[in-house]
Amino acid sequence: MTVESTAARTPRRSAGSDAGATGAQRTTSTTAEKAVPAKKATVAKKAPAAKKASAAKKASAAKKASAAKKASAAKKASAAKKAPAARKSGGTKPRSAEPHLVQLLTPEGERVRNAEFDPYVSGVTSEEFRGLYRDMVLTRRFDAEATALQRQGELGLWASLLGQEAAQIGSGRALRDDDYVFPTYREHGVAWCRGVDPTNLLGMFRGVNNGGWDPNSNNFHLYTIVIGSQALHATGYAMGVAKDGADSAVIAYFGDGASSQGDVAEAFTFSAVYNAPVVFFCQNNQWAISEPTEKQSRVPLYQRAQGFGFPGLRVDGNDVLANLAVTRWALERARAGEGPTLIEAFTYRMGAHTTSDDPTRYRHDDERAAWEAKDPILRLRRHLESAHHADEGFFAELEIESETLGKRVREAVRAMKDPDHFAIFENAYADGHALVDEERAQFAAYQASFADTDGGK
Repeated sequence: MTVESTAARTPRRSAGSDAGATGAQRTTSTTAEKAVPAKKATVAKKAPAAKKASAAKKASAAKKASAAKKASAAKKASAAKKAPAARKSGGTKPRSAEPHLVQLLTPEGERVRNAEFDPYVSGVTSEEFRGLYRDMVLTRRFDAEATALQRQGELGLWASLLGQEAAQIGSGRALRDDDYVFPTYREHGVAWCRGVDPTNLLGMFRGVNNGGWDPNSNNFHLYTIVIGSQALHATGYAMGVAKDGADSAVIAYFGDGASSQGDVAEAFTFSAVYNAPVVFFCQNNQWAISEPTEKQSRVPLYQRAQGFGFPGLRVDGNDVLANLAVTRWALERARAGEGPTLIEAFTYRMGAHTTSDDPTRYRHDDERAAWEAKDPILRLRRHLESAHHADEGFFAELEIESETLGKRVREAVRAMKDPDHFAIFENAYADGHALVDEERAQFAAYQASFADTDGGK
């Protein structure tokens, strides 16, 4: 087989054909050269138009940006205009139905039937109704006397419970003797229910002791000043109760302000995980000193329990019967091994946070007036009268007893002796300590510097 070479397969070109090709190339080149200036002229002609279009485009964009800027400014101005109203109302609240409120007595004293909680108060007798009323009246009288004593300089401070009597008496009377209470510094009504002498509550506020009662005598712990820490104490105690196999329960009291504390959240966690027999009783009196509840939580406080895995409910805090019922229910759950419960008693602090506070600086009189119409004592009195649980003789005798209590409290406070100034150095060390001895001597010299020349004090 013969293989042709590449040269053999390529046809030869004549000199003429080469010349023709060269001429064609020259012609094409000349045409192209002529076209370039024309193209440049066309481009140059189009440039001003493109420039104008670009400028128009930029102007349009600038116009749109200006309009957007104005719209944004208008939106901000509108939001700023709405902000004061939002601040007054606590901002825009989540869209949800009104929280369910357990109520057995209306502000007018009318009985409201409740299939779930009626069984817990169905056996309340006329005598017990009168007892609840007596508890609230005497607690309020004691509280008013303590406030007056502070104003007279007999106490250094006082935290009033005015308006919260139903929440405290109702829950306090639901407790058994073997249940244990961890209070804050405002649970004067619960202390009354536990049999703590009212005058013993005043020693700490007068500065003569650190708490004038033995907690184990009444299963009522000393007042806790640190906000929220008692919730952890109660949880730990309840865990111990469970380990001991006892069927008693524990209750921890705190306010809406304390519900924002980390200690309370930790107590919720531990109680849920260990299924502790504890009831968390939150008295939502609407104000954490000067901070309203809506600035602390975007949902009702009782709903916080859901996030920790145990039930919560809201009760009318000015309804003593409802507080008695829901607390009995929660304590029964705890004793039955069903774990913790959160009760939010929806009430109102009628007075100041403490006697060092001025509530007129942050809340309006009309708000207080609205809650006065829901007064817990007046509510129960209306029910006692309409249901014939009490007569005028009962109310008259109670008034006399109330005044007698006030007088006893006044006399007891003024008779309180100052503590031994050197008691603070005792029991620091079992066998004594040189440094403590030195501090005692320094303190003795300081005290002696106040003596006059005749040796008096």
